[in-house]
Amino acid sequence: MGRFKQLLPLPGGGSLLSHAVSQARLLSSNTWVVAGAGYPLIRYRCHCSPSRWLYNAHWSEGLSSSLIAGIRRMPGEALGVFVLLADQPMLAEGGLERLARRARQSPGIPWAACYGCRVGVPAWLPRHVWPEVLALRGDVGAGLVLNRSGARPVDIAGVHQDIDTPEDWESAVRRLAEQAG
Repeated sequence: MGRFKQLLPLPGGGSLLSHAVSQARLLSSNTWVVAGAGYPLIRYRCHCSPSRWLYNAHWSEGLSSSLIAGIRRMPGEALGVFVLLADQPMLAEGGLERLARRARQSPGIPWAACYGCRVGVPAWLPRHVWPEVLALRGDVGAGLVLNRSGARPVDIAGVHQDIDTPEDWESAVRRLAEQAG
């Protein structure tokens, strides 16, 4: 992308990250952001305030290091953790609310967005799968653990539309502007 994609602007004055924090609030009022490369600039330029910022000093080791940094800081009484990425601005609110409802009804079950034949984030990771997450290394995300653990799928429209290229971002900006009005 040539810059920190978390800070890419979206219609309405926010950024990808501020939009993701708003999405995360549909899952829980206690929202944390794990940031590595670009921190503290990303924190400074984010137009919203999560409940907590966590710096991932090992960000260069890959995506798994962010998951590990977040889970290691979870309080002992936590039943699980929701995982959401900053680069999926097209996620349907109804799907996120469905994920939150299912996790609250059955917190011992891993729940994850349906991607056809596999599952992935956004997701609910109950405490019993955390040891598998803590064993991940490199540029591997929660999807590996979710698929191994038999996570139950949740339909969430928009999961396939993430921001990896300038064209993806431009497309998302157009779609979000159309939705707004």
